[in-house]
Amino acid sequence: MSDQEQFEEEEFTTQFNGQTVVRIAAQGLLHWPLMLGYLLCIALLAVLESYFTYLGKLIIDDGILAGDTEALRRIIVQYVVLMVAQAGLVYGFITCAARLGERVQYDLRKKMFNRLQDLPLSYYNRTPVGWLMSRLTSDVGRVGELVSWGFLDTVWGVVNILAALGFMLYINWRMGAIVALIIPALVVVAALFKKKILVEYRQVRKLNSKVTGSYNEGITGVRVIKSLRREEENLDEFGNLTGQMYRAAFRAAWLSALFLPTVQLISAIGVGSIIWYGGWQFQTGSMTIGGIQAFISYITFMLFPVQEMARVYAEMQQAIASGERIFSLIDALPEIQDREGAVDLGTIRGDIVFENVDFAYEDDKPVLEKFNLRIRQGETIALVGPTGAGKSTLVNLVCRFFEPRGGRILINGTDYQELTLHSIHSRIGIVLQTPHLFSGTIRENLRYGRLDASDGEIEAAAQMAGAHDFILALDKGYDAEVGEGGVLLSVGQKQLLSLARAVLSNPEIFVMDEATSSVDTLAEALIQEAMEKLMAGRTSFIIAHRLSTIKKADRILVIENGGVSEMGSHAELIRKRGHYYELYTKQFRDEHNAELEATMREELVVA
Repeated sequence: MSDQEQFEEEEFTTQFNGQTVVRIAAQGLLHWPLMLGYLLCIALLAVLESYFTYLGKLIIDDGILAGDTEALRRIIVQYVVLMVAQAGLVYGFITCAARLGERVQYDLRKKMFNRLQDLPLSYYNRTPVGWLMSRLTSDVGRVGELVSWGFLDTVWGVVNILAALGFMLYINWRMGAIVALIIPALVVVAALFKKKILVEYRQVRKLNSKVTGSYNEGITGVRVIKSLRREEENLDEFGNLTGQMYRAAFRAAWLSALFLPTVQLISAIGVGSIIWYGGWQFQTGSMTIGGIQAFISYITFMLFPVQEMARVYAEMQQAIASGERIFSLIDALPEIQDREGAVDLGTIRGDIVFENVDFAYEDDKPVLEKFNLRIRQGETIALVGPTGAGKSTLVNLVCRFFEPRGGRILINGTDYQELTLHSIHSRIGIVLQTPHLFSGTIRENLRYGRLDASDGEIEAAAQMAGAHDFILALDKGYDAEVGEGGVLLSVGQKQLLSLARAVLSNPEIFVMDEATSSVDTLAEALIQEAMEKLMAGRTSFIIAHRLSTIKKADRILVIENGGVSEMGSHAELIRKRGHYYELYTKQFRDEHNAELEATMREELVVA
C-alpha cells in the first residue's frame, strides 16, 4: 500500500470558510502599496467605463438629435482624453496585480518551506512527499492568482455594477430601481451554488495531492517497479486516482457551467423589463432615446462583470480549498520545540544518560519502557539486533529528532530538553544507510557540512574520509556534478562523500546508521578506516547488521524488544555465547559459504 493510501489528510468543513478568505486577503495586505495601487486603478477604471456609456447618451441626445455640433465636438474631445487615461490605468493595474501575485506566492512558499525546516521527523514519517509538493506548487499558484486577479476582478465587477447603477438612477430613478431588483436575485443564486461548488473543489484538491504523490512514487521508484514488473498494477492504481479526480473535477465544472447561464437568464429578464418599461417611458416623454440606449448598454455592460464575478467565485472555491491546506501546513506546530529559557552551553561533550525513558511512535505500541543506559564521553557504542527492536529509536532520541514520552535524557548532567535544538543538532554528524547528495558539484555537497569551509578544509575532510583519490580521478575533480540525488556516482562513492561531509562539520557526537550495508568490500574498508579516525575522542554510535564493522567498538548493545539483552565488548559477548554470539557466527558462516560458492563458480568457469 502506498503512502498516499495510508495518509489521510485533514478533512475541512463544507461551509464557506470566511476565516481562510481573510487570511488570504491578509497576504496581499502585507504588500499594501501594490494592493492599494491596483485597487485604486481598477476602481477608477470601472467608474470611467460607466462614464463612457453616459457619454454615449450625451452624444445621441445633446449632439446628434439636438444638432449641436459644438457640444458634439466637446464630448468627443472629452472621450479621447479619457481613453488615454484609461490606457494608463490599465497599465497600472496589470503591473501592480502581476507583482502582487508573485510577491504573495513568494511569501507563502517561504513560510511553508521555513515551517518544513522546523517540523520534526515524525511529521515527514506520516506525510507523503506528494502532499507537500502539491501545497508548495499548485495550491500556492491558485492562492496567488486569487489575491491578484481574483480580487481584482471582484473589485472591478462590484465597482462597475455600483457605478452603472448610480448612472442609471441619475438618468431615471424608476428604471434604475427595476435594475436594482435584479442584484438580490443574483446574490441568492450565488448562495445556492456556492456550497456545492466548494465541496467538489475541496475533493479535487485532496485528490490532486494523491495524484501528485503517485507521480512522485512512480518516478522515484521506477527501478523497483520495473524490477518487480509492477507496471500494470501501478497503472491501475494511478488510473483509479485520476478517475476519481476527473469525476470530482467534472462535477465542479458542471456546477460552474450551470451557474453562468443561470446568471445570464436573470440578466436577460432584466433587459427585457427595461426595454418594455423604457419604451413606455419614452412614449410619455419621461425618457429619451439616448437614455434608453444607455440603460440597455448598462444592463448588457453589467452582465459581463456579473459573469466574471461568477467565474471568480468558482475559482475562489478552488483557492479557498488550496488556502485551507496551505494554512494547515503553515499552522502545523513542531512537536519538538525549544523550551522557554533553553540555552546553548557551547558544547554537548559529556556522558549521555537515559533515565527511565519511555517512548512510542503510537500510543498502544511502546518501543522503550523504563529504559536506562549510561554512555561515557568518547565511547563508541554499537547497536545490533533485529529490525524494529529499537536501535534507530535510541539514536533518534539522542539526536533529539524525537523526545521521550517519559523519563529524561541527560547530556553532561543537563536534561537535553533544557538545551536549544540548534545547539544539539549542529554538533551531531550523521552518515545514513542511504546517503543523500544534493544536485550540484562535489565541492558544494561537501561544503554543506560547514558553509564557511575553505577549499583546503574541504579537501582535507575528503582525504580523511578516503574520498580524495576517487574525486581527483573524475574529469572535473571537486567541481564534478553529482547529478540529482548523486545518480552519477556509485553507492560507495556517495557514502564516502557523505562521510567527508560529516568530517567537515567536526561533530561532537557521531552516528553511523548502517553506513556500510550497501557498499562493496573495498568501499567498506575505506569507510571503516575513515570511521576510526573520525570516532577517535568522540562519542559515537554505530548501527550495523554487518557485524564485522563493529568489532572495535567499546561496547556492543544487543537491543531486543525495546531493551538491552546483552552488553559488552566483542570479545566479552563472544565468550558469553549468547544472542550476539549466535548472530555473529551465523553471519560469519553465511559470508564464508558465499565466498566458497563464488570461488567454486569461478573454478567451474575456468574449467
